[in-house]
Amino acid sequence: MRLGVLDVGSNTVHLLVVDAHPGARPIPTASNKSVLRLMRYLEPDGSISSEGVQAVLSAVGEAARAAREAGIDELLAFATSAIREAANGEHLLDLVERETGIRLDVLSGEDEARLTFLAVRRWYGWSADRILLFDIGGGSLEIALGGDEVPDVARSLPLGAGRSTIAFLPDDPPSVEQVGRLREHARRIIEGALADFRTHTGPDHVVGSSKTIRSLARLAGWTEDGVGSSGRAMLKLKGLDDWIPRLARIPADARPALPGITADRTFQIVAGAVVLSEAMRAFDVDELDVSPWALREGLILRRLDHLD
Repeated sequence: MRLGVLDVGSNTVHLLVVDAHPGARPIPTASNKSVLRLMRYLEPDGSISSEGVQAVLSAVGEAARAAREAGIDELLAFATSAIREAANGEHLLDLVERETGIRLDVLSGEDEARLTFLAVRRWYGWSADRILLFDIGGGSLEIALGGDEVPDVARSLPLGAGRSTIAFLPDDPPSVEQVGRLREHARRIIEGALADFRTHTGPDHVVGSSKTIRSLARLAGWTEDGVGSSGRAMLKLKGLDDWIPRLARIPADARPALPGITADRTFQIVAGAVVLSEAMRAFDVDELDVSPWALREGLILRRLDHLD
């Protein structure tokens, strides 16, 4: 069947179309992406502004047209932290359904962590044993740990790259003091979640997923030979920390000249790097593998499992 996955996130609205059937690897056939950056549209009362609402409606409408043109059999449409936490989130969901015909399912942060963990487990297989996962979105940081397809523990923390940029790095480029305050904040939030993980056996394999972490790996990491034709992307904490002060000194509009830094992530990449650095340090992680699969693939795999 041809499946479409529509991800209305804090940073982008992304439609991924795949050809898939149970027991087979999903094959991407089309992609449609609109840069949204919903955190820019948050009002003091926590609602999304009228301009932000219109941006969501326009992006979802464009994705709906692309899905029809792709001839999909089924659309899996979901929203994450920005709409989940917005004061007018329910109203926006109703507007999207009325204007575009698409009803967005709202995933909890823990659902995001579990589905991403499923995708990562399938990518690396059982030989990876116990996996510790970090995933940085625009609004939240997901952390999960376990030895099966369902993690033993999954947490979602309000440390997304977009959210952290808006709250702590208002200047472009940010000051050393702003970066330091974000580090202290991220360290405090992550350390508050450590107790949930310390009661479980530690990881054999550490994985990072999400566009932010993939971008950082292209900038500060390296690629090794993997199994088959796929390269294995790696990122060390030392390499990440070496790049953070240099990255923070470069204005956002100049960062896309660097390897791996795309225009849709350039304004929030410093915050993402700081949050990842603090997460790795808190869990005593020196290096991690970077997964090409994340939340969207997890949703596809779960749907295929139900078909099977």
